Amino acid sequence: MATVRWCGNVCLLVLLVLLSSETWSQQRATAFAPDKMDNVLYGVAYYPEYMPSDRLDKDVDLMQKAGITVVRVGESTWSSWEPRDGDFQFEWMQRVLDRLHKSGIKVILGTPTYSIPTWLYKEHPEILVAHAGKAPQLSNPYEPTYPAELTPGHYGIRQNYDFLNPYFRQHAERVIRQIVSHSKDHPAVIGYQIDNETAPTRVTTPYVNAAFVERLKQKYKTTDTINKIWGLVYWGQLVDRWDDLPTRDGILNPGYKLEWENFQHDIVTDYLGWQAKIVNEYKRPDQFITQDFSGGVHTNLNQWAIARSLDIVAENPYFETQARLNGRGIWLSDDLGRSLKHSNILVTETNAQTIGWDSRTQYPQYPGQLRQVVYTHLAAGANMVEYWHWHSLHYGQETYWKGVLSHDLEPNRTYAEVSRVAGELKRIGPDLVDLKKDNSVAILVSVDSANALSYMPVSDSVDYMSVLRQMYGALYDLNIEPDFVQAGDPGLSHYKVLLVPPLYSASDGVLQQISDYVKNGGQVVMSFKSGFTDEHSTVRDVMAPGPLRAACGFHYQEFTNLPGPEKLTPDPYALGEQNVGSVWEEFLVPETAEVVTSFDDHYWRFPAITRNKYGTGMLTYEGTYLSDPLQRELIREVLKRVQLTGPDQDLPIAVRVRQGRNGRGKLLHYYFNFSGQEQSVSYPYRDGLDLLAGSAVGHAQSLRLKPWDLAIISENGN
Repeated sequence: MATVRWCGNVCLLVLLVLLSSETWSQQRATAFAPDKMDNVLYGVAYYPEYMPSDRLDKDVDLMQKAGITVVRVGESTWSSWEPRDGDFQFEWMQRVLDRLHKSGIKVILGTPTYSIPTWLYKEHPEILVAHAGKAPQLSNPYEPTYPAELTPGHYGIRQNYDFLNPYFRQHAERVIRQIVSHSKDHPAVIGYQIDNETAPTRVTTPYVNAAFVERLKQKYKTTDTINKIWGLVYWGQLVDRWDDLPTRDGILNPGYKLEWENFQHDIVTDYLGWQAKIVNEYKRPDQFITQDFSGGVHTNLNQWAIARSLDIVAENPYFETQARLNGRGIWLSDDLGRSLKHSNILVTETNAQTIGWDSRTQYPQYPGQLRQVVYTHLAAGANMVEYWHWHSLHYGQETYWKGVLSHDLEPNRTYAEVSRVAGELKRIGPDLVDLKKDNSVAILVSVDSANALSYMPVSDSVDYMSVLRQMYGALYDLNIEPDFVQAGDPGLSHYKVLLVPPLYSASDGVLQQISDYVKNGGQVVMSFKSGFTDEHSTVRDVMAPGPLRAACGFHYQEFTNLPGPEKLTPDPYALGEQNVGSVWEEFLVPETAEVVTSFDDHYWRFPAITRNKYGTGMLTYEGTYLSDPLQRELIREVLKRVQLTGPDQDLPIAVRVRQGRNGRGKLLHYYFNFSGQEQSVSYPYRDGLDLLAGSAVGHAQSLRLKPWDLAIISENGN
């Protein structure tokens, strides 16, 4: 018991702490604000230490000729910085920074904690928590799969450590302080990336288990509280003393699992906040701190909480190429990143050539697609686009995750396209940077609901993220740009329309906030399963949908799974065979709600979609999983109701539009042709200038968009 007690004290201390060269100095860079820039940053991740031979000068010369303006270095190089315990080597990176600075290339320097050195593993093997299994088969031939992480811990995979292990923390803090204190005054360094695509391990260790118990003690005070809110009386699992609490391994109770999941989120949030705090002790006022999220909306992180420790958010969105290229997945990642701080973002990684941890998903981009994707990011508010990475690797797990240069390390087709883009950005980048949005539609994100619903799934194929992606896809098809908001966000009143995927787990306060939003004039589109459990994933003991009943205008007591799609009647949007619901049906009993369409079933003829006027707003409810076309047309109708539709909503599906005001106050319209066929559309806005072509564009003029090409129109005036 003494070991466990000591472990708990160490972990509690860690959590409390978390919560709670002269020449270079003379060459300090001018003030650099990542969300107020004079041009777009365009660059690559660069690893000269991975090269088969010393070619630093040649690489930097090639970068300079191509027009690269920023390079990211060092995020997984701990063993290069500290090859032996306490033996720090700086010259190798100083040489790189000096050479890049000489060529006018800015640098983002990473803390190297992504991968621990072998000597630290040898001294403290208990730091490691997992090892790699086998990569599953591809379900999508374009989408890579990765080995599962299994226990126990062995050396070999990256980001494989117990975040709360005090020996890891001690050595990580030391190397971070050494690197940042040594590099902070270098004029090339404009910012720091802390760790890399950080995510929780969910592995139980003595330190993690002890810290979890301490968390519960602080939050709930007594075991009686968790016994009640989690229903531990079921199966006779009552906890009398905190020392009796079982570890997460084997637990089935949804409330316990949700609390553990949120604890895992907090470990990562606090870990990154801890790193940011260290870097902040050294960095210059003109340097920033960022952290790069892998693409998409994450249910294993609290991305909003992490963003509070950052000066600017970074994203690593990868995408399908060739005939499958479109803006949907790219913009989902970028819109989420932009929403976290309502600010511009950095793209720290994206496809250069082919991607994958093996050679099963090698699909190089068609000519023009690399260029198009750069502007796709800028149209979402990115101020920087970087590729992973400069050169293709000749060894290691990511041999086939190719960079700008192929394995022969010579200029190629991709290098030529990068050079073309860099030339364009040098010319028109000042007109594109610092793009700001004023969106009227938001998607509500509830990570708790996503996780709680995964404990009690409605289907093997449809889950929380299925509905979120479907709603986002409907907006994409309709050329409507959304923001994302977190459940409980106090700023809902900024938006005219709020889309709500299954809000399965939420407090009474969150549900009341949504009801008040509707009452005060908001338009809500809400999915099935909303309001069913409280914030502890415990089912409410009142008539469903609980506190949402008045705003929804119905109640229900029963539900059924659906083995296949079911026809709905009437067909309000003339969709024919697509006028269906599937997976789940709630037996809705309208009170004040109007029925839009119902199940055409002999036994279960219940409403599938309802709309209810409540106060000065309206709540549209989906009591089933809609087909994609039905979801799109329902959302289109809601948008029309609040006058958010226009000519952009009638464009061909291959043509997507994005808008915003640049740093100079000019309104920009981006038109993308995501297809291999030429498209022609009528330009409906005020007269302006096509920035890429350098030609005037008049109202109602026809825009011709070549395959995989775009136009950027800057309106005249402000």
